Amino acid sequence: MDPHELLMTALRALAVYVVMLFIIRVLGKRTVGNFAAFDLLVALMLGEVADEIIYGDVSMAQGFVAIGVVAAAQYGNAWLSYWDHGFDRLLEGKPTPIVRDGEMVVKGMRAERMNAKAVMHELRLQGVDDIKEVKLAMVETDGVVSVIKHDWAEAVQKADLGGQAAKEKQAALNQAGAEQR
Repeated sequence: MDPHELLMTALRALAVYVVMLFIIRVLGKRTVGNFAAFDLLVALMLGEVADEIIYGDVSMAQGFVAIGVVAAAQYGNAWLSYWDHGFDRLLEGKPTPIVRDGEMVVKGMRAERMNAKAVMHELRLQGVDDIKEVKLAMVETDGVVSVIKHDWAEAVQKADLGGQAAKEKQAALNQAGAEQR
């Protein structure tokens, strides 16, 4: 196998990775479901490369070079996100608020291409009947909606009723506060 041809295969694999990552990020977090954009991208690319190798459309050497480049790009992205000098926001995005203090955040909904019905659907999946219960709802970077309820909307806990459980809860809260200082 010609080294120039292997280099071109590596460059094509890297170019496809970058373009596909861009496309997945533009399509939005909810497009990739419960996958991180990188995980979906790697699964798609590796599946396609394996298909090409199995059916003999590319040589084994070319296929393995492409797999190595995709794996290296994934590893590099993971380190850049971990390093956190702004790369994680660029590569993975950031959570988007869709409800704040019981009110829908239209700007966030527009960014995630969600209408009011979709927001209410996601809230119901999280056990929220009334939007006024929601302190904050965010579309996370993996497309999942997380919900934080107002304190008054949380279910009553045994510790809220007094007695020994309440004392233990208060002691734990006091200890946690002391550790944060």
